[in-house]
Amino acid sequence: MNLDLSGKTALVCGSTQGIGNASAKELAVLGANIVLVARNEESLKAAIKDLDVSKGQTHTFLCADFQNPNQLKEKVETFIATQSTIHILVNNTGGPPGGLIASAKVEDFLQAFNNHLVCNHILVQAVIEGMKKENYGRVINIISTSVKMPLKNLGVSNTIRAAVANWSKTLANEVASFGITVNNVLPGATSTGRLQAIIENKSKNTGESLNQIKNEMESEIPLGRFADPSEIANAVAFLASPAASYITGINVPVDGGRTGCL
Repeated sequence: MNLDLSGKTALVCGSTQGIGNASAKELAVLGANIVLVARNEESLKAAIKDLDVSKGQTHTFLCADFQNPNQLKEKVETFIATQSTIHILVNNTGGPPGGLIASAKVEDFLQAFNNHLVCNHILVQAVIEGMKKENYGRVINIISTSVKMPLKNLGVSNTIRAAVANWSKTLANEVASFGITVNNVLPGATSTGRLQAIIENKSKNTGESLNQIKNEMESEIPLGRFADPSEIANAVAFLASPAASYITGINVPVDGGRTGCL
């Protein structure tokens, strides 16, 4: 099975922590040159030091804030105009705050739409022509299992994630003939800062202890535990590789069996 990414360049968003950081590390291990993208320059400088360079890889970073799509567009287009082709794009950014959908503000939906779908689209438009010329492209969107089954108390997230999934499927069909695949990785409960924030918010609202909530959440997972970010990254790395050349337009749950549908 060909997992070699030598000579390929991957742009990985939200890559200073959590799933994004784990994905960047795994892609580098397979030989890819990495472009880290996040909003904190100091965190980017620290993260780049942890990337594998044993195969002669060269890594760099782009400091950009998804809260400002216009700024992101300007920065990524300028960057790509002076750099090599991006072969792999990993779209990943922190999810919207939790809460009931009936309580959500209109602004919450608009901000989430910009952060996720609009920024994903900006990045795809910036890299797609280069992918076509290389006849090799991988667009991998980190979304959520809510694409298959909406999750409680995540009203805005459920809504926006579904929009991203449909955008992704449409894109997959349009670019497949150019050797470009587009797929979604759907993480379940994963040990990240976001999951900890969700647990803390639920504890604050219900009065339950953090351990009670953690145990309740883990009891809903057939494997009986939260995922490590590296386990999500393994799926990302496979989909980015030549071995996944005939897989496109799909949702891949990586959730320990939690999602209760096929």
